[in-house]
Amino acid sequence: MRCFKATVEYDGTELHGFQYQVGQRTVQGDLESALAVLTGSEVRVHGAGRTDAGVHALGQVVGFRAETRIPIERIPAAMNSLLARDIRVVGAEEVDETFHARFSARSRTYVYVLLNREHPSAVFGRYCWHVAGALDVEAMAEGAHRLQGTRDFRAWANETREVESSVREVKRCVVRPVRGFVLVRVEANAFLRGMVRNIVGTLVQIGQGKRRPEEIDEITASLQRENAGPSAPAQGLCLVRVLY
Repeated sequence: MRCFKATVEYDGTELHGFQYQVGQRTVQGDLESALAVLTGSEVRVHGAGRTDAGVHALGQVVGFRAETRIPIERIPAAMNSLLARDIRVVGAEEVDETFHARFSARSRTYVYVLLNREHPSAVFGRYCWHVAGALDVEAMAEGAHRLQGTRDFRAWANETREVESSVREVKRCVVRPVRGFVLVRVEANAFLRGMVRNIVGTLVQIGQGKRRPEEIDEITASLQRENAGPSAPAQGLCLVRVLY
């Protein structure tokens, strides 16, 4: 029995999220199906982040244990030969049995992509949220900065019943313009369900002048989801990095 850590990319457009769901195509389900063919036995895969339906990944990390003699350098190619084109294993290494993709992680980083121009894109539409009209990026950046630190982020979560605590440490939250796009980058030790998309939806309202940056503090202190803005669409969100 060997323990593996693999880095996975996926286009989430046609996927119903990471976590296995009966009758639905998911990242975990496809990976486990591929590993079952490779090893001849059932293999359970654990992910660093449970991305929602439509969310993408460039740096998702998964862990699994399997009995196989396939050399470690051939694991990505072997798995990719059995996976659909929208999921790819881009790296693999052997780890000790104490490793857990989710619980061993020190931080996760998500990037949300906004296309800020008059017309939508034929090329990038699957990977961004098109927001027409000028955005005050400086005000958005000020609001984002107010989210940094350790506090109770219950107001930014869609659901907290499955977690013991809604306290998280946001290590970094920045907003910057890049050639017609606006990127929101958030790094935290862990995230609550819907947290990044709810943050982005609120920051966009700040950029549109519908809210003040100072309201970020008021929303967080309220602990009430209804005080935050709407959830941003899934397609603009991407899990880019997990640190251990």
